[in-house]
Amino acid sequence: MGASMTMQKGTNVAVPAQAVRVELGWHTSPGTPDVDASALLLVAGKVRSDADFVFYNQPAHGSGAVRHEGKRTAGGAVTDSLSVDFGRIEPAIDRVVIAASADGGTFGRVTGLHVRILDAANGAEIARFDSADASVETAFILGELYLRQGAWKFRAVGQGYDTGLAGLATDFGISVDEPQQAPPASQPQRTPQPAPRPQQAPPPPVAPQPPAPPVAPPAPPVVQAVRLTKVTLTKEAPSVSLSKQGGTSGALRVNLNWEVRKQFKGWGAKLGRAVAMHADLDLDLCALYELTDGSKGVVQALGNAFGSLRQPPYIHLDGDDRTGAVSTGENLTVNLDHKNRLRRVLIFVTIYEGARSFADLHATVTLQPQNGAAIDFSLDECTVPSTVCALALITSDGNDLTVQREARYLVPQRGVSPQRTIDAAYGWGMNWTPGRK
Repeated sequence: MGASMTMQKGTNVAVPAQAVRVELGWHTSPGTPDVDASALLLVAGKVRSDADFVFYNQPAHGSGAVRHEGKRTAGGAVTDSLSVDFGRIEPAIDRVVIAASADGGTFGRVTGLHVRILDAANGAEIARFDSADASVETAFILGELYLRQGAWKFRAVGQGYDTGLAGLATDFGISVDEPQQAPPASQPQRTPQPAPRPQQAPPPPVAPQPPAPPVAPPAPPVVQAVRLTKVTLTKEAPSVSLSKQGGTSGALRVNLNWEVRKQFKGWGAKLGRAVAMHADLDLDLCALYELTDGSKGVVQALGNAFGSLRQPPYIHLDGDDRTGAVSTGENLTVNLDHKNRLRRVLIFVTIYEGARSFADLHATVTLQPQNGAAIDFSLDECTVPSTVCALALITSDGNDLTVQREARYLVPQRGVSPQRTIDAAYGWGMNWTPGRK
């Protein structure tokens, strides 16, 4: 395929791949804003509907052509990735805009911002564009994948916005819920003022009536509009109230997405071992639960203890996915309509086979309430021989549900299972017997 190229703003390059991984990268340090990748699928420069916007709160396009894969951190570098499968892009779509938004500051405080286009089949870099001239911008169009005479190309754009992701999204026809608040406020002022001036204001009851119909139509889009709010949990701010986020009903979907950092140090057997580890890695997403009636248990693939959403424990494991970042990772759902029956839920992950520890594994945890903002966090680098990691603790005090980032690697003692290890660390007090899947 030849060498990859570093692009100048405005230049373009052919993309000779069936599918690509779009990787946004930047350096992180204290005071650096969080950066998020997003994509807009366009027809003649606009989206057809809000469903054509792929980002952290709407991580997959309906066609499956574009997916938000999530973040990973290695040392001082962070990447946020999107996958684009050209074979699944609908014929009407002629452009996919690749954007970045800064959360908690401007891009002037983000160093090393760049976008890379990688061949999904072999990881080869097709193109790279470094954005170096940012100042007050809070959103950026870094580039675009576009169709030209039946072939896909990538253009480096580098266009900034100081209105954030909301401003960028609205430019392409997305309806965003926050700005919708403004129009209703301006309408009542227009209608009452002409009414008092003429004497006929009291007789015709038609004058007071117009405010109601104009105010009513904007209301439904507010409910359906795209929510741009999200919460990223960190060591400094590790917990969030689901009640404050409006996310205490419906299904809470917990997703674990991971990728093994490939290390090509050495040749022959070492390389073979690294590739084998990646292929055979099997992580299990699990949950310890305690209900308000005192009953306790575990939801996990071992022993086919997949749980249930409509009866206790109101937690269900969607299946056992052995592929991690290749598909959607592991998913677990909590039924928040029965939150008054839940006392605490500990989400954790174990290595079933394929690796001796979480070292070289980059994982992102996302909790997506049916109503309310997405909550996400990355796991730190693992520096201990850990085979079990506590991810998040959900606790209820009867009124509020709190999500706490744990991201805690535990090292089982010799002969002690990962489940027993996590039980002991969190004082669950269960009896464990060996299980298989």
